[in-house]
Amino acid sequence: VCDAEVSLPPGGVGQLTPDCLAGSRAGAAAGCDLCADGAAAGRCLTCGVRLCPFCCRAHRRQKKTASHAVTELESTKDCSQAGKPLLCPSHPTEELRLFCEQCDQPVCQECVLGRHRQHPYDFPSSVIHRHGDALRKLLKNSQQHMDTLEDVLSQIDNMGSAVRSRAEAVATEICLFASGYVRAIEEHRDRLLKQLGELKVQKENLLHLQKAQLQQLLLDMRTGVEFTEHLLMSGSDLEILVTKGVVSSRLTKLNSVAYSTHPSVDDRIQFSPQERAGQCCGYEVFGAVLNKVVDPARCTLHGEDLHSARQNERTGFTLLCNDTTGEQMGHGGEAVQVTITHKNKRNCAVKPTVCDNGDGTYCISYSPEEPGLYAVCVCVKGQHVQGSPFTLMVKHKFREHQGVFHCCTFCSSGGQKAARCACGGTMPGGYQGCGHGHKGHPGCHHWSCCGQVKESSECLGGPPSDTSLRSSLRTVAL
Repeated sequence: VCDAEVSLPPGGVGQLTPDCLAGSRAGAAAGCDLCADGAAAGRCLTCGVRLCPFCCRAHRRQKKTASHAVTELESTKDCSQAGKPLLCPSHPTEELRLFCEQCDQPVCQECVLGRHRQHPYDFPSSVIHRHGDALRKLLKNSQQHMDTLEDVLSQIDNMGSAVRSRAEAVATEICLFASGYVRAIEEHRDRLLKQLGELKVQKENLLHLQKAQLQQLLLDMRTGVEFTEHLLMSGSDLEILVTKGVVSSRLTKLNSVAYSTHPSVDDRIQFSPQERAGQCCGYEVFGAVLNKVVDPARCTLHGEDLHSARQNERTGFTLLCNDTTGEQMGHGGEAVQVTITHKNKRNCAVKPTVCDNGDGTYCISYSPEEPGLYAVCVCVKGQHVQGSPFTLMVKHKFREHQGVFHCCTFCSSGGQKAARCACGGTMPGGYQGCGHGHKGHPGCHHWSCCGQVKESSECLGGPPSDTSLRSSLRTVAL
């Protein structure tokens, strides 16, 4: 019925929790255990059998059973209790009269003396209130889920009507627009209507699928709730304790099922008469059914230096807007919001410029005035895009080189002995700078002010101290 998967215990099918209320839940009156003709009206407390009125009188008249105590059945719950006593699976001759608190299961007197020795136990009537309250709490949560599911199903029905109504309205709009183009436009109209019909069917199929899934979940919830309600109303204390494990597990599993509280699709179907639709029978036609909706979770950010910038230098990145299928939107007009705020300085923010390119891409440019760490948030329709928010490190203003980009100090200085170089090299004969062919020369062109070997680089500062680099170099003979 509910398509639920049940794990078998080590003992097999025979060890599954029995349905103690199967007979009473079926609605039929229990029959007499002796004659099997009449309905049970009493129960022998000694034998444990159900008896019809005739067999009750006969039971009292027979010599062997004249001393047995026979009680009458009055209510549905008494009828449930009137069944044969629940016997211990481990000790088939012993009734389950106690409840082991440590093992959380009903036990017999033999179990208490055996493997449940030293375990705390009590009578079922003493612990039923606590366990019954737990089941009632789960039952209440399940009922709340049922109300929510019914509300969602109602929303789905309403959305289905809205989709159909919107599709009919768009169809009318398409027909009015296409009426002026004779044969070519009529063919274009038919093509658009077919596309619209497919779109409507697609949306309705998604709604039907969601509806079927939620209806199945609601049916499962209702089945579990009805069973639990019947158990708590008609089951004996011992029967509730025997069955509570299965019921609690089932309701807990159902309550943990995740489901959307909104329809899976919307009625966003639009017709754009200004959209170019190519050629139809040799005529250029316009008009297209638009269903693309921007999905912020699929919008991406692109740029070489997303996470770094320079003080007082204009830089930026590109936002690419995509729809729910991951395809580029192809048109602009989206509500793009960008904020760039300093993390350590209050009231320090950068005002970015957002340029709509009209093809689904947006150029965001900015010029930070203060160095430091910034937080950048990029939102479309109030929601963060992929990679947002992210951190931006603004470095100090670019430092230009003060020296020369040369091959060696000897050449660039005209052979001056006092000319120094930041690469740390020295020459024999008292020369303080670097020259060709000796150990320590970079082997390529470099800046004399900081030793950087890349011409288009930032200056790292003045020449290093003698102890930092020159100590690692030694003058050798040419």
